[in-house]
Amino acid sequence: MKALITGITGQDGSFLTELLLEKGYTVHGIIRRTSSFNTQRIDHLYQDPHIPGTRLFLDHGDLGDSTSLNTILRQVVPDEIYNLGAQSHVRVSFDVPEYTTDVTAVGAVRILEAIRELGIKPKFYQASSSEMFGKVVETPQTETTPFYPRSPYACAKVFAYHTTVNYREAYNLFACNGILFNHESERRGETFVTRKITRAATRIKMGLQDKLFLGNLDAKRDWGYAKDYVEAMWLMMQAEKSDDYVIATGETHSVREFVQEVFSYLDMDWKEYVQIDPWYYRPSEVDFLQGDSSKARRQLGWEPKVGFHELVRLMVDHDMDIAKKEKQMRDLST
Repeated sequence: MKALITGITGQDGSFLTELLLEKGYTVHGIIRRTSSFNTQRIDHLYQDPHIPGTRLFLDHGDLGDSTSLNTILRQVVPDEIYNLGAQSHVRVSFDVPEYTTDVTAVGAVRILEAIRELGIKPKFYQASSSEMFGKVVETPQTETTPFYPRSPYACAKVFAYHTTVNYREAYNLFACNGILFNHESERRGETFVTRKITRAATRIKMGLQDKLFLGNLDAKRDWGYAKDYVEAMWLMMQAEKSDDYVIATGETHSVREFVQEVFSYLDMDWKEYVQIDPWYYRPSEVDFLQGDSSKARRQLGWEPKVGFHELVRLMVDHDMDIAKKEKQMRDLST
C-alpha cells in the first residue's frame, strides 16, 4: 500500500506516518520548500531515499499550488491520501483569513480535482474539525449536528468538509471526513494552548520563565491523545464504504482545569504564575465542545486509550525533560 500525506511534518502527520510504516506502507509526504528544515517530528523515521528498503519519501509541493499537487499525484499514484495540511491555528486565522481559506479550504478542492482529472481512484481522508460546530446548537455533538463556525479556520474547514461529501456523491469517490475533536500530544506545536501551558509550566518550575500569559480560561474542550486519533483516521480508510465520523473522548474540561492539572502535577499553585492577556481572546469564542463518537466506536471499533489525566502527565514529563536540558545549557554558558 502507498499513502500520500499532506501536513506530514505536523503532529498528526508524524504519528500517522509511524502508524502506516508499522503497517508496511510506503509513505510519501508533501512538504513546502523553505529556507530552513521543519522535519523534526519525522526525522527519526526518515532515511536516505537512495538506500534500498526506504519507505518514506518527501516530495516538494504546496496546497496552494495545483500544478505541484497534480504532478505528485501523477507520479506517486497513491492508494490512500490523507489531507492533514492546513493553516491550523484558530486565533491566527483571524489575522490571515485569506491565506487560511486558500490553504485549508481550496487546498482540499485542489487535491480532489487532481484525483478527478487524473482518473485515479485513491481513498481520500479529509481532516475536519470540531471547530466547525462552533457556537454549538446541541450537546454532545454528533455527525448530524449542524455546523456554526466561529472563525475563518472553522469556515474553511466547513467548506472542505462539504466539498469532500460533494465529490464522494458526485464522482463516486471513496472520500471520508474525520471530525476530530481537540487532540494533543508531546508533539503539539508550542503556540497551541495545551503545549504552551506544559512548556511554560515546566520552564517556570526550572527557573527559566516567570509568567504564563493566557486568554479565555473558561473555554471547554474535549481533549484526546493525537496518537489514538490517527488510528481512527486509518480505520476510516479501511471501511467497506466511505463515511464521516466524529472522533472524541466524550469528556469536556476547561482550559482552567488543564492549567490546574499541569501545575498541580508539578506541585505549584497556578494562580501565582498565570496572567490573563486580552490579546489571546478570539474575536468570536467557541465556549463548549463535547463529541459523541458512538458511530466510530460502533462501526470502526475505535476507542480512545489515553485519558485526560494521563495525557497531561505525558506532555508535562516530556516538556520537563526539555526544560532540564535547557537549564543545563544555560548553566554551562554562564
